[in-house]
Amino acid sequence: MSSPFLSYTINGEPFHLFSVSHLIALAAMFGAAILLYVFRGKIRKRSVEPWIRYLLAGVLLFTEVAFQLWHVLTGSWLSAETLPLQLCSVSLLLSVVMLCTNSYRLYEITYFAGLGGAGQAMITPELFYPFPHFRFFHFFVAHACIILACLYMTWVMQYRPSVRSLWKTMGFLNLLLVIALTVNRVTGGNYLFVSHKPSNPSLLDFLGPYPWYILSLEAVAILLFHVLYLPFTLHKSTESSVSLHENR
Repeated sequence: MSSPFLSYTINGEPFHLFSVSHLIALAAMFGAAILLYVFRGKIRKRSVEPWIRYLLAGVLLFTEVAFQLWHVLTGSWLSAETLPLQLCSVSLLLSVVMLCTNSYRLYEITYFAGLGGAGQAMITPELFYPFPHFRFFHFFVAHACIILACLYMTWVMQYRPSVRSLWKTMGFLNLLLVIALTVNRVTGGNYLFVSHKPSNPSLLDFLGPYPWYILSLEAVAILLFHVLYLPFTLHKSTESSVSLHENR
């Protein structure tokens, strides 16, 4: 008898949005983020700092390897579905390299693409497997660690994105979109959801019919990226106000 952890389904039960297991996964991610923020200064000053980065990178890489291996073992590996060309898969791989190399150039893209994509995925997952299926754990661990990787570089390593970083990310995503469209035509897949909307409820349901939702999604991405940049804008404004007050 096969293990439900590795089997293709669990008693035919689907994943339910905002179920108890979903809410617990979200709470665990927020809890980890809070701990990271609280101890950011201590981590930065300790010799253990690089090892925490490497550990986070290792967990991310392990989730991708395990994901590919699971598809192979279950006979479900398909070029139309399993290539690492979804936004979060690309962000995951960029996060691994970013963490291992301390790359600011990758941080510029991963901050916006990773937080925006993984954050939306955590809230409205395109997931068909409930707890305790392997895919449930894989999905939430991978996406939570993408978010934590971005926050780690921001809070612990004190990296900061710029407005230019925002537009660099938009350029990167449009290049990725062209690649995804090409691969979709060859494989029949739906990478980046640019061929049709996902089956599960998502933000795309509110953005119009195909293909117009792609243009709407571009506008939403720009708006979301500005929201993600807002804390840095507010911080700069606060610093400017304090500096002006001190110079009077």
